[in-house]
Parts: sequence; structure tokens; C-alpha cells
Amino acid sequence: MSYTYENYDVVVVGAGHAGCEAALASARMSLDTLMFTVSVDSIALMPCNPNVGGSSKGHLVREIDALGGEMGKNIDKTFIQSKMLNKSKGPAVHSLRAQADKQDYSRTMRNVIESTEHLTVKQAEVCEILVEDGKVKGVKTYSGAIYPCKAVVLATGTYLNARCIYGDVSNYTGPNGLSAANHLTDSLKSIGIEMQRFKTGTPARIDKRSIDFSKMEEQKGDEEIVPFSFTNTPEELERPQVSCWLTYTNETTHQIIRDNLDRSPLYSGNIEGTGPRYCPSIEDKVVRFADKDRHQVFIEPEGNYTNEMYIGGMSSSLPEDVQYKMYRSVPGLENAKIVRNAYAIEYDCIKPNQLKSTLEFKKIEGLFSGGQFNGSSGYEEAAAQGLIAGINAGLKVLGKTPIILDRSESYIGVLIDDLVTKENKEPYRMMTSRSEYRLLLRQDNADLRLSKIGHQVGLISDERYEGVVEKERLIQEEIARLEQTTIGASKEVQEMLESNGSTPLKTGTNLAELIRRPELSYESIASIDKDRKELARDVIQQVNINIKYEGYIKRQLKQVEQFKKLESKLIPEDIDYDDVHSLRLEAKQKLSLVKPHSVGQASRIAGVSPADLSVLLVYLSAHHVKK
Repeated sequence: MSYTYENYDVVVVGAGHAGCEAALASARMSLDTLMFTVSVDSIALMPCNPNVGGSSKGHLVREIDALGGEMGKNIDKTFIQSKMLNKSKGPAVHSLRAQADKQDYSRTMRNVIESTEHLTVKQAEVCEILVEDGKVKGVKTYSGAIYPCKAVVLATGTYLNARCIYGDVSNYTGPNGLSAANHLTDSLKSIGIEMQRFKTGTPARIDKRSIDFSKMEEQKGDEEIVPFSFTNTPEELERPQVSCWLTYTNETTHQIIRDNLDRSPLYSGNIEGTGPRYCPSIEDKVVRFADKDRHQVFIEPEGNYTNEMYIGGMSSSLPEDVQYKMYRSVPGLENAKIVRNAYAIEYDCIKPNQLKSTLEFKKIEGLFSGGQFNGSSGYEEAAAQGLIAGINAGLKVLGKTPIILDRSESYIGVLIDDLVTKENKEPYRMMTSRSEYRLLLRQDNADLRLSKIGHQVGLISDERYEGVVEKERLIQEEIARLEQTTIGASKEVQEMLESNGSTPLKTGTNLAELIRRPELSYESIASIDKDRKELARDVIQQVNINIKYEGYIKRQLKQVEQFKKLESKLIPEDIDYDDVHSLRLEAKQKLSLVKPHSVGQASRIAGVSPADLSVLLVYLSAHHVKK
């Protein structure tokens, strides 16, 4: 028997990183929001790696924060080590990464959620999405309770029909032995949603007391902390940091794995799902990179109040006895005691080309989707999608225009565009190389790029946004001053240049030209800059980067200008591609499937050629479609 309970504006199904961001976003937009979870204890759970950020992923977290999301603030509260990666390279690929105290991260996020107005948490399994005439009307739980609502965000992560596997052991559970969600997939299929099966994996956790760290390389955190959230300062986040450790596999490790490949469910056919190419298991690494005689293994603490250590780089689905042999062949792990076995998990997710760029399903109005359920991998990718899905679900309820972040303004835009436009046959992972405009989309300027949007939707306060506007003014003002301040080849100037290993001046120049020299910076010319004001560290950073990389930045801005022209040519939702004569059959099929919102998006669809685009542009022009 079914019972109808209270009405909500937005229902979020799932309470992982995507679900938390989605629910917080809609609730902070003053919409009554209900978030379902199979276990209240699993809110913001980190079932795999104990860190947030990293290469390109740090960019996503910064962008989430700039839009008004929570992940950056939460990791700032709960990190136990912080490190900026790729510092020897240019600023476009600098990426912040922090080790989290897993339990503290989850507990702190739960506290934020339970303290947020308009947000209710319910422990129950949603088994049915209620749809009438192509529109969402509510959800139904396994107990028969019906919750009417105006929009639903699906953020089920890796829980749908989840199965955890290692060796011959197969358990139909979600991550960490939590309950799987076994009843929603059939409902989704019944309303026309196409599903697929993916897998991911996690390594063993080992008792810290059984590890010999003297055989490993210590990896310390940075002395100068860089916050993830633009609302925090480095001084506020200073605290004692824990160490991580680096060791390596060897030929003995690899031989143990090769000798037991027939016992790996990945190679025996017991695992059906497709795994992530860019986060392979140790079995995959040994097979695919047979020429390598060792692989990195990172030993990372799971928190301040546990002895569990995460064995990064050695995820596996091999049997338990093989896992012991394999791990114990690694220097420093000879006496390792496994607390939790490594395992693979396979689960149901959607084919994301069923989604619009707003993350709303094309065929079902009011139904949105975010996170690993969309065929991506990683906490950060999940949180980014959850935030956008939550914002657009809220805007849908409010009758407002949705936001679509494009590839030229954010990594989040690249992530979503890749998911909904391209054919993804494996879990999608964000990488800096996926962004064409990465010099513009740096992690350090995410607030300048995206805070305006966060403010418009109501997730960034007036006070915080005014601070961003003032920061931008100070940056432009200081750049202009440096461009206009001329100096001669005085003794003081020559001494400064000599002390920094720079070529002496022969004629006069301006301060900006000096900063453009590779060996000089805004800070290093301070002694000859008599009129400089005291500026905040983040303002100085932007001044330095914008002057030093001005030529490259201008070049990318010109590329963006061309990109925007195609993006601005919108395609009507009701277009019938069969009416577009001269389009090749494959192009018609692909365009009908993806339903791109612009000619720019159409140009990124595999199977749509430049000639097809020309035909499409002529058709749109002839039918008076406005830009």
C-alpha cells in the first residue's frame, strides 16, 4: 500500500558528493529540499581515496567554491595534509591536493547539511521515479511512501545494483559493505532511460603498525597552505600536518600478479562493467605497461584517529591470498596486515548523452542527474555535476533560465560538455589536457571567472561578491600602473637586475616589461617600485600571472572569441534533422541522439563532419533561426 507524504520542491536521491552539493544548492535557493540516502552514516562518504583535489580535480573544487558549493570549505576544515602539485610547471597546471580525515570530512559535511534551512534528510531507498506526461511528479520509496515534488536530482553514485568483487568473493553491496540500491534501475528503464554497467576499484587498507616506513620516501605537506575555498586565508588554516609515504612495486610483485591473472575476476570475465582507463587496477598496469619494472605506491593515512593506511596505486580485485603476497612484496609492506581487502565494484549508471547540458534528461522534464551515476569517476567530478544539477533543478522550479557553463569559462563546463556530447565508454575522469583553454581556466582565478554566476543564482552573498569585484578592480588598476611606470638604467635598477641574474638595462622600460622576464616577478622588483601599495597575496598573484603570460592569454582569448561565435548559434529543440537535406545519415543519427543546443556543441559530436556543419548552418540561416 502506498501513502503520500509532504510535498517538496526538489528531491535529491543520494547523499554522496554529488547529492550533498545538489541538495545544499537547491536548499540555499530557499527551495524545500528532501535528500534521500540508504544510510545517514554514509553522507559525504569517501569510500575510496582519502583525498580531495589533485591534477585538474583541484580546479574543479576551486570552481565549485566560486559558484557557492561546499566541497572546498569542507576539505579546508578537515584536511590533514595540503600540497600544491606541479609547482615546477606553469600556473595553468598547478593543482591543489589535500589529504582528508575521512570520518571528519563526512561528519563535518553532515553537520552542514543538517544545519541548513529548507533541507531535510531521510534514510530510505527510492525505488521509483513518478512521471506523468513526460514530467516528474515525485518519488516512491521501497516502503511505499510517495513524496510529490517539482524536480528530482538523481545522484546514486555507485549504489545501483552494486556488486563488490575480489577473487571468487562476490557481495551484492554498495561500497564499504553498505546496502546497495536494488530497486531503482527497473523504474528508470520503464520510463525510457538507457542504462549501462561500469566498474571502479579500491586498494586494500593496511594497519599502520605493520608498515616499515624506513624503507619508504616521506612525502610532507607544504609549509605555506593554499586554501581550497576563496573564503579562507592561509593563516586560518595553519595546523600540524601528517606525512604520506612513497614506495614502489618490483618485478616480484609483477610476477605474483601475472601468475594469478586467471584468478582475477577482471580477466576471468566475472566482472561485466567497464573500468576507468586513467585509474587502472594494479593488474591492468602490469599487463598494459609490461615494459615498466616498477609502479609508484602511495601510503596515505585515512585520518588522525585510525591506523588504516590507504595503498594508493594498487587497487585490485585479486583473491585475498594473492593480495597478501602482492602487497607484502612491496618494500616496507613485508609484514603488512590487511584491515580491508581491495575490491572492485560494478554498478548501474546512465548513458550521459541522454542529458541536456543543464543535466536535465531530454525526455523527462524536471528530472536531473549528477555524479558517478552519469558515468564519471571521482569525488570532485561528482560534486561539480551535483552542484550544477542542483542549481538547475532549483532554477527549473523557480521558472528561471538554467545555467550552462561552456568550455571557455570553466573546467566544469568541459566536464559536462564531454559527458553529454561525446561517446563515453568508460568512467570519465577530468584531466587538464581535456581543456582547450587551460591557461585561462586556472585554479587561481576561479573566483574571478565564476562568482558572478554563483551570485546570480543566490549561492554567493552580496558581501562576498563585492569582495570579488573589488579584487578584480585592484588587479586591473595595479597592472595599468605597472604598464605606465617607466624606469631608467639607474645604479639601483642594475643592482636589482644583477642580484636576480637578469640582463642589465641599456635603455628605459616599464615595470611590467621587467616582470615579463622569466627570472623576475612582481615580488623581485619591489626594491625599485617606489609607488607600490600593499596588496593582498591573491591580488599580487593575479597581477604577476596576467603580466607574465599576457601574450599567451591574449592568444587564447582570440580562440575563445571564435569558439563563442559557434556557441552563440543556437539550435531549436524541436528541429527535425530529417528535414535538413544533404546531411549525411550518420550525422542525422548523431545529431538526433545528442540534440545539441548550439552549433558549437554539434561540432564536437563524433560523426558530425565540417561539411555537415556547413549544411546545418545554411539550414538554420534559411529558416531564420536567431542567434
